[in-house]
Amino acid sequence: MSVSPAPPSRQRWLIPVLVVVLSITVGGGLLAREWYRQPDPPPATDPVTAPLPSESVDPNDRPGSDVVKVTADVANHPQNNAVRTVLQAYFRAVNDKNYAAWADTVTDARRARTTMVQWHQDFKSTKDGTILLYRIEPGAQGTLRALVGFTSTQSLDEAPQEFQQPCIRWRLVMPMKFEHNSYRIDTTDNTAIEHDKC
Repeated sequence: MSVSPAPPSRQRWLIPVLVVVLSITVGGGLLAREWYRQPDPPPATDPVTAPLPSESVDPNDRPGSDVVKVTADVANHPQNNAVRTVLQAYFRAVNDKNYAAWADTVTDARRARTTMVQWHQDFKSTKDGTILLYRIEPGAQGTLRALVGFTSTQSLDEAPQEFQQPCIRWRLVMPMKFEHNSYRIDTTDNTAIEHDKC
């Protein structure tokens, strides 16, 4: 028993029908992709950005503003506000010579290493400004690492022993630990610090 080929009239309409079905499928797929596509995220709401510390600040106005500014990368980070708030309070406390306010921005371990008398001696003439939060990265065990650049001015006797300069541009990693219901600045690792003369 042999199978006879389909009559020629059936074969003629099969190809056009397959082309139409395939075209409708492709068109429907493209339409569905556009329909369900996630909208592009809105542009960041004018992130507060700044030039590199001290590069655009008049030498007579150094260290510059003590407002913490951020890069576009940080502006889109979920912990932006928490980290920026702590850094803002930290730098204002240093500039205002307010140990109690400073103590509220650091971990218990860091506060235990610095007495009020020592803190006032270390920051007696220090002013910090042109502060830029470059990046926020995850650290070990739920901590964060804030990459910060800023300018400090100070008397030579308060400048670091190995870098006696009246104006210093700093770039450092500030470890942030969640303690007492907020992020706080933890003790720093001196290997994650860079500095230049203004």
